[in-house]
Amino acid sequence: MTDAPASGPKPTIRDVASAAGVSKSLVSLVLQGSANVSDSRRRAVLEAMEHLGYRPNRLAQRLSGTRSGTIGVVLNDIRNPWFVELLEGLTASLHAAGVSPVLADAYTDQRVGRSSVETLLEQRIDGLVVVGTTNESAAIENAARSLPVVLAGTREPALPGVDIVVNDDDAGARQATEHLLQLGHRRVAHLQGPGEVGKLRRLSFERTMRDAGLEPTVVAGGVSEESAYSAASRLLAAPARPTAIFAYNDIACIGALSAADDLGLSVPQDLSLVGYDNTYLAKIRHLSLTSVDNGNLAVGVEAGKFILERLTTPSLPARLHQVPSQLQVRGSTGHVPSP
Repeated sequence: MTDAPASGPKPTIRDVASAAGVSKSLVSLVLQGSANVSDSRRRAVLEAMEHLGYRPNRLAQRLSGTRSGTIGVVLNDIRNPWFVELLEGLTASLHAAGVSPVLADAYTDQRVGRSSVETLLEQRIDGLVVVGTTNESAAIENAARSLPVVLAGTREPALPGVDIVVNDDDAGARQATEHLLQLGHRRVAHLQGPGEVGKLRRLSFERTMRDAGLEPTVVAGGVSEESAYSAASRLLAAPARPTAIFAYNDIACIGALSAADDLGLSVPQDLSLVGYDNTYLAKIRHLSLTSVDNGNLAVGVEAGKFILERLTTPSLPARLHQVPSQLQVRGSTGHVPSP
């Protein structure tokens, strides 16, 4: 690899090809995010670009009708720590292909009356990854007519030619519920979350409870700490309060934990709690939440691979990829309290 000049004309795609020992067409494939490039050659091209200080002219690419080298990423709510590992996996896949993510936070955009999807489309993105359940189904469906779309951590809207990469929600909810049953709990409640994901977790919880000969209790808990606090407070103030709660996610589980604390209940002595997502919050020592690990990093990596494949082969049939779940047992669950 030759040394980059200290000054002079800006390096060109020809210079990158020469430094990497590849053809100009292969460099173009790397810039387009093509999946049809070996890892070794892609790495050689990216190293040459960095060494030479080469920066592709995105404006010229857009004007010529070629790709912008960017993928739009819509986040349901950037405040939720669930997105951290998923984004890490997604951006790792994209950056390895020389593609840059452009992030939009649906929660913030909605508060100012703006559509995250439409805002990203105005930036001439090459593809779109939707992370988490949003209420922009119509905009997503419209986007899917003109560019590749992948859903990550959500199952809706289900559309022809749109890939879905998710955790196995059915198995994860079953693992959480069976864990509580094995600890002797019989009065178990579930704080249900939104969308198809929330529905699948609820159905799995109800099925597991009924298979054990028990009647399930389900209340809408939402996805926020505030809504879960309110729902859990009502449950725990009832005469026959539950001895265990399985929450839709870790944020909701923390809301239930706060409700228990305000009512003078100890966790896990008086009440066992299980969350979902296994975020960094669950691992904080003083919270120590039992939680379902839904493979966030792997979901992100696979979503990145899927969107890159769709850039080169848009006509692929819709695919569903489920990442296995695994319950992580910590200090928020224990045996049912003695009567």
